[in-house]
Amino acid sequence: MRIKAVVFDIGQTLVHYPIPLNWSALYRPAFEHIEQKLGLSLSEEAYEHIGETLAKYNTRINPREKEVSSDLIFSEILEGTGIPPELKETVKKEFYDYFRCEAHVYPEAEDALAELDRKGIVTATLSDVAYGMDNKYALEDIRPLLKYIRYPYTSNDTGWRKPCGKALEILAERMGVPVAETAFVGDEIKDVQCAKNAGAVSVLINRTGETKDYGQDYEIKDLREVIGLVE
Repeated sequence: MRIKAVVFDIGQTLVHYPIPLNWSALYRPAFEHIEQKLGLSLSEEAYEHIGETLAKYNTRINPREKEVSSDLIFSEILEGTGIPPELKETVKKEFYDYFRCEAHVYPEAEDALAELDRKGIVTATLSDVAYGMDNKYALEDIRPLLKYIRYPYTSNDTGWRKPCGKALEILAERMGVPVAETAFVGDEIKDVQCAKNAGAVSVLINRTGETKDYGQDYEIKDLREVIGLVE
């Protein structure tokens, strides 16, 4: 069987984020940054409400299959803080930027994607966004790579989150490639499970060398190794 399409997760696969997967400990510092930046005055009750709301939508604590929008999450946050509704977009931007400020594309990513493009392999992304993060923020982190990615998708586009396989099935249909001839590259167990649930080829990228037996079909330590899989 020949692989005709390669779909990549974004976080810790194409882009390195030097923050923990669970953002809980950073809720308050993030909103203290927002408070100072926007000249707000938040009470302890407001901070408690912010923490409770964000925890409710924290998929590391409360997993969900269906995606929710940033508008829903941040409208709920603002309602319990006294922050004017007209500041919602600004608050969202500052919140997401706080967690994205030190993100960087892995150095081999562009070479790998460029080579896949030259070989005529269809490329895409499929990433779960954090707290409904809008694509204009989530995809900004892969801006240098977008010229090689034909279908830059996130859970906002499909409405489903991993490990549910429906998102990958939807993406394969839109790419016009059978899901069985699609490889999904990611760094977490949910990425492997998503591929398996959809009937795709699962590829775990493991840069640490730790033993990670998630049932993956293939394991790589560098994105350039994907080239060997499509050949």
